[in-house]
Amino acid sequence: MAANLTLLAADFAILQKNADQLFLLIMGCMVFLMQSGFAFLEAGSVRSKNTTNILIKNMLDIFITGLCYWMFGFAFAFGQVGNPFIGHSDFFAGSLRYSPDPAFWFFQFVFCATATTIVSGAMAERTEFVCYLVYCVVIGGFMYPVVTHWAWSDVGWLANGPNGIVYKDFAGSGVVHVVGGTTAFVGAKLLGPRIGRFKDGQAVQISGHTVPLVALGAFILFFGFLAFNGGSQASISGAGDGQVVSNAMVNTLVSGAAGGLVAMMVKRSGLLGGVNWSLLTSINGALSGMVAICAAADSAYSWGALVIGIVAGFVYCAWSKLVVKLGVDDPLDAVAVHLGAGLWGVLAAPILASDVGLVAEDKQYALLLFGWNLLGAVVIMAWCVLVSGLMFGTLKAFGILRVPPEIELRGLDIPKHGEPAYPTESYGHGWTIMPPDHSPDLFGPDGKPYPLYGPDSAPNRLPQPVYLKMNNGPRPVSRPPSRSSGRHVYNPSSVPPVTYFNHGAVVEDTYM
Repeated sequence: MAANLTLLAADFAILQKNADQLFLLIMGCMVFLMQSGFAFLEAGSVRSKNTTNILIKNMLDIFITGLCYWMFGFAFAFGQVGNPFIGHSDFFAGSLRYSPDPAFWFFQFVFCATATTIVSGAMAERTEFVCYLVYCVVIGGFMYPVVTHWAWSDVGWLANGPNGIVYKDFAGSGVVHVVGGTTAFVGAKLLGPRIGRFKDGQAVQISGHTVPLVALGAFILFFGFLAFNGGSQASISGAGDGQVVSNAMVNTLVSGAAGGLVAMMVKRSGLLGGVNWSLLTSINGALSGMVAICAAADSAYSWGALVIGIVAGFVYCAWSKLVVKLGVDDPLDAVAVHLGAGLWGVLAAPILASDVGLVAEDKQYALLLFGWNLLGAVVIMAWCVLVSGLMFGTLKAFGILRVPPEIELRGLDIPKHGEPAYPTESYGHGWTIMPPDHSPDLFGPDGKPYPLYGPDSAPNRLPQPVYLKMNNGPRPVSRPPSRSSGRHVYNPSSVPPVTYFNHGAVVEDTYM
């Protein structure tokens, strides 16, 4: 009988481990899907001439970060041998042949990839391709793993504070989002704004080329955030695990919904400029709410999640204006969403967490925890400023941080990748024959731009369509394909300077 019970207990332990691993793999796959959400969100937020460029950079986040995290990033983060600053064992994920806990490695990797991909949006449309190769290695292989070790490993200094204080950041408001947001801010600041983003000290709106793609990416991110926060419990077989996971997912939804509604109403009030119901502002507000709740997703009451989301909506709006005031060009508002809301989430956890916050019984511990979380956030930001400043500063010193102006003006897709996202020769219904590329060249043989007005101006260099005639007379002809809103009808002799054709051939006076 005793032998049977021992065998049954062993089988049950195996079942528990398998259930936990399956849980991590499923949650990890859902978080992995967030990479496509980031890709769509960023692609829709840039101009069409840079779409291929931003998409391949999101691919590189997976490729480069995956290899670096496997080789040495995981060792720095969760190596079984280490000190309070960094781990230094379990390289190549613990074994060159078989990882001791591949499910845990995979789940931590998708978090690392998320921190890395935040940066690409803030630096979009003017960054050298080599720069992305470098920063994926540095962030995914060193910067982020070190912060992870501080907060989430057994020996990290943030996880072993004085008097038994443990840094409270359940799903990474600070560890993931403050890291990504701070690095994005430093990178965008050193990189400088896009040509035409600021004129006479005033911000000039540069719109992305497709709002539907942004919305699609946002829905995927909303879905992924449920696993991002719920999966951070890292197990499902223990007592209370299901309750924690469920609470984290519900809080994620509540906080995100509150953040989205608040940001939309702030935009409608005119405080952000323009009195309208903005989809893009609502999306960023919702993402901010989901970022902010990460730190306390497991333990906040639902009303606490509502409070965190409401404040996150205001925080996003304030940070969005602050970033512009500082002269930083962030096409995705990544700094406001991830740094601003992430910082608020780290500070909100010691206040609203039901187990260790001010709403719990031990007020003294909550106050100490607030100070410890604040210290952790400051040190994390300082670490990211130091490492990213050295990295981006070195790249800038060697002239490989930003693309030349003529490349930026024409768009990165063709000169860097030879693959325009919207090749003009692939559009049309066959009744109008257009040259392979009906966009004019803004630059002459000497490399200088053509004037916008006059007989040799760029709009007058548009090639003329060729009309097909049938036996029963000419066929009606529609305007050639474009990425414009439809307000400007195609007319080669009177193309407005503000019209955009595919990869950016017709532009504003600033030659954006």
